[in-house]
Amino acid sequence: MSTKITIDTRWQYDTENLQTIRKEISPPPQQYRTVRQGIQERMQLDQYGLYTICSIYFDTDNFQLIRSSLEKPVYKEKLRLRSYGVPEDAQSPVFLELKKKYKGVVYKRRVDMQLDECREYLFAGERPHCDGQILHEIDWFQHLWHTSPKVFLAYDRMAFFSPEEEELRITFDQNIRWRDTQLSLSDGDWGYPLLQDALADHVPLWLSCLLDEAAVFPTSFSKYGYCYKNYLFPDLEKKHTFGGKLYA
Repeated sequence: MSTKITIDTRWQYDTENLQTIRKEISPPPQQYRTVRQGIQERMQLDQYGLYTICSIYFDTDNFQLIRSSLEKPVYKEKLRLRSYGVPEDAQSPVFLELKKKYKGVVYKRRVDMQLDECREYLFAGERPHCDGQILHEIDWFQHLWHTSPKVFLAYDRMAFFSPEEEELRITFDQNIRWRDTQLSLSDGDWGYPLLQDALADHVPLWLSCLLDEAAVFPTSFSKYGYCYKNYLFPDLEKKHTFGGKLYA
């Protein structure tokens, strides 16, 4: 199973907002070991060590959002519900996140609430205690797209930071798995293996040299997009065009 490496150059970051330039790679095992060893020599593992991220991606009934995203438009957005580990009970914290990308820059806007609170908001229209600007943006998104849960994705992450370059953060995501049934965070982090083949500018010179020496090169990669193209609708990928472009 290959591992996805994400390099973030961050600014304007707090618990609700993140603006970052993001690069992603998914090297073969030998290059992965070379890159990881080089990064560990220059960066430190964060306080959480190895942890699991669980996400549910929302889309329209005809998967309009991911189909549009795969066309690589100047602007795109998606809605997902995320937890760190499997929620233990209805009061466990979860994060409802509106992820936007404009001209290569990623913007994340998210609100945290309890699991039961989030369910009531999404499926019963009950307002949570954290009502505010970000939730109003999610309201508008849902009013426009009328999305519902479509795919669960989970992976095990290690994150590294640089004391010398505070804006730099590198994550290693491994054991990526998916499912399109039991679309609840409380149903566990099990799933089918997501095999992938999947970073550039705005990284330190030492890191650019390390990636070059390991012969690791950037390509565009989305976990949800890969899952859609290769598992959810492989027949559509081969036979149909989306927005004038044929995926083959």
